[in-house]
Amino acid sequence: MNLPYFLTQVATFASGGIITVLFAWYLLRNDIQKYFSFKSHETRKDERVHLLPLRLQAQERMIVFVERLNPVNLFVRLHQHGISAKELQAVILNEIRSEYQHNVTQQLYISTVSWNVIRKLKEDTIAMLNNAVAGLPADASGVELSRKVLEHMAGIADNPYELTLELIQKDIHQLF
Repeated sequence: MNLPYFLTQVATFASGGIITVLFAWYLLRNDIQKYFSFKSHETRKDERVHLLPLRLQAQERMIVFVERLNPVNLFVRLHQHGISAKELQAVILNEIRSEYQHNVTQQLYISTVSWNVIRKLKEDTIAMLNNAVAGLPADASGVELSRKVLEHMAGIADNPYELTLELIQKDIHQLF
């Protein structure tokens, strides 16, 4: 067998095959890229369609959480006749922490800014409650605690609970 002739034939066929593949790639490159881009876009669209209900549900739950966190609603819901300020504080703190833990996973579906505002609102509510209890006598009643916190809330120009609800509503409107 003639080795140089064989290698020449292999090189000729290999170069012809490579040229054919490169030419085909050149002709079909845009079509192939469009196909994969379309599939990627279609997948993202499907993900958005499936995530939208979860995101809306998370927004709804955050609205409920903010409403339940509002001191006006906390005192109406949790006040018991004859309860001391310290006891009411313990009940409210337990309720806030429980509600927060129940809703902590919703941060996956809402904006980082909204989640940080909600978390800060929770911390500020706890601090406001603790500061109010610290400013009361040891034998103060739950009614006195309620009055002190509500007076403090009345002195705030922009209600932080309403501002947080507005932020969540803006996030919802951005989904559409």
